[in-house]
Amino acid sequence: MFLFVLGSFVIACSAKVDRFPQPGESLRAEAFTVEAGGKGLNLAIGARRLGVGVDGLFAVGDDLFGGLAEQALAGAGLSPALIRRCPGATGAGIGFTDRGGENCLAVYPGANRQLSADHVRAATGLRRAALVLAQFEIDDGAIVEAFALARAAGVRTLLNPSPFRALPAGLLAHTDILVVNAVEAAQMAQALAPRLDIDMDAEPLSAAASADAFLALGPGLVVVTLGARGAVACRRGAAPLHQPAFPVATVDTLGAGDAFTAGLAAGLVQGRPLEECLERAAACGAIVAGRIGVAAALPTTEELERFLAGS
Repeated sequence: MFLFVLGSFVIACSAKVDRFPQPGESLRAEAFTVEAGGKGLNLAIGARRLGVGVDGLFAVGDDLFGGLAEQALAGAGLSPALIRRCPGATGAGIGFTDRGGENCLAVYPGANRQLSADHVRAATGLRRAALVLAQFEIDDGAIVEAFALARAAGVRTLLNPSPFRALPAGLLAHTDILVVNAVEAAQMAQALAPRLDIDMDAEPLSAAASADAFLALGPGLVVVTLGARGAVACRRGAAPLHQPAFPVATVDTLGAGDAFTAGLAAGLVQGRPLEECLERAAACGAIVAGRIGVAAALPTTEELERFLAGS
């Protein structure tokens, strides 16, 4: 059983600073990292390190950064055959992490926007996967096509709409599992308020209430991550499940959400109960939050088991 990832690939630069810079201000960084990244790549690497087979698609440019992609995937145990070369620049990003571990970032999508429905239709592995996973660092066309093909083939789908944008029509109807953080859940509720028949000004939704509302639009499972407050999962006809966060000395929260989603997806593909999947996902997020960087910080199965045993 394997996971199919509609990936994004970026060269990710991250600076550790005492505080975020003000407009026009230059700060000295305490640490600086450059690594292959992107939400899609993080999810693929995270699942692979947890023992799950990974197939998928990653669009990179014909520039110098694109030439690093094969080496990056091979080093992570992923096949370079997942790469699709496109004309133009490879995606790139820059992030800042302050002394409290909070982060802000900007991502230039580059070639990621060229991943298309044609690429998806040619990917035979998608129809044989246990789960198809997509995030929003690629454009709508590829995601809509992939989820429609997956649904027709009886394959489950997981959507992590981050960074958030308006959802294309019909996408939630083809989404089995929706994973969002608290900010994205609020943005999504605001965007979908007319369809959900809710008044956002009169009664802002709690995480559990927003997750429950999203279930009416198609997903069978909605998970909202809440940072230090853990996560809440809602299913139709069942009480919400709350997964507490693991206490950890936070170093860098950049990538903790990707680690959570990768841990959740891996657990689901492995057939674990939802409660166990949520616990393992939260542990993955905590491990990454206690380390510098993202791709190199994602835990292996052995690291995850040790963490859980000592918690």
